[in-house]
Amino acid sequence: MEHILNVSNLADASASVGQISNFIKAMIQALAGLSGLVATGYFVIGGFTYITSSGNPQKLEKAKRTITYSGIGLAITIGAFVLSDIVGSLAAKAFGA
Repeated sequence: MEHILNVSNLADASASVGQISNFIKAMIQALAGLSGLVATGYFVIGGFTYITSSGNPQKLEKAKRTITYSGIGLAITIGAFVLSDIVGSLAAKAFGA
């Protein structure tokens, strides 16, 4: 009879799942914030290169690519953040955490 369901163990497991969930959410928020900061930096670099290109077609094209790629990266970061939030909410409902 040692395998009887112990309610206090289930409560401990639920609290543990909640702590893990909170940790993962905090890590995702930190990484998304860092990615946003990096993208902002590349926007500034691309804008500075664009302004200082002095009509040089190669520098102008490089600046446009930098701005475009940083915008794409920022969009991917925002999309991943939203998707992870949706998945986290669904998992919390499914597992009762």
